[in-house]
Amino acid sequence: MMKEIAQRLHGLRDALDMSMADMAQQTGISEALYAQYESGNADIPMNYLCQVAQVFKVDTAVLISGDETHAESYFVTRKGRGISVERSKAYKYRDLAGGFKNAKATPFLVTVEPNDKPIHLNTHPGQEFNLIEKGTLLLEIDGKEIVLEEGDSIYFDATRPHGMKALNNEKARFLAIIL
Repeated sequence: MMKEIAQRLHGLRDALDMSMADMAQQTGISEALYAQYESGNADIPMNYLCQVAQVFKVDTAVLISGDETHAESYFVTRKGRGISVERSKAYKYRDLAGGFKNAKATPFLVTVEPNDKPIHLNTHPGQEFNLIEKGTLLLEIDGKEIVLEEGDSIYFDATRPHGMKALNNEKARFLAIIL
């Protein structure tokens, strides 16, 4: 799936007649990192795809699935459905608004598998809202660790380094809305 997304990222850059350096600069990352994303040899964070979509005024769902969005008044995602992306073994994303044209926010249902690895931190423009649906999640934001349990929610500045980890050796699932 990441290889296909990388190809769509390349196709967008090609359609915009931009160099890798231009694309990287427009999205605030290094050219070397952008080249890794476009090659398909590096994990492309969902928040980066949301950022690309915002900067270049395309729908995130188009970058993820390759399908055009059409819904303009509403879009229903049935239980267990939605555009699914497995970023890595630890993170699975399900885009819940994948068919809505020009969505202002991107809601994902995210499943985090437990593991013994350190928390991977990332940043992206805008803000993020997370609502824990199942399990317990350790969220690190700007050096502070916060434990969130079922029913807890958090709204935060996504430009601050943040990352998460499932606790108690159980999967955690949460609704993430990237604004």
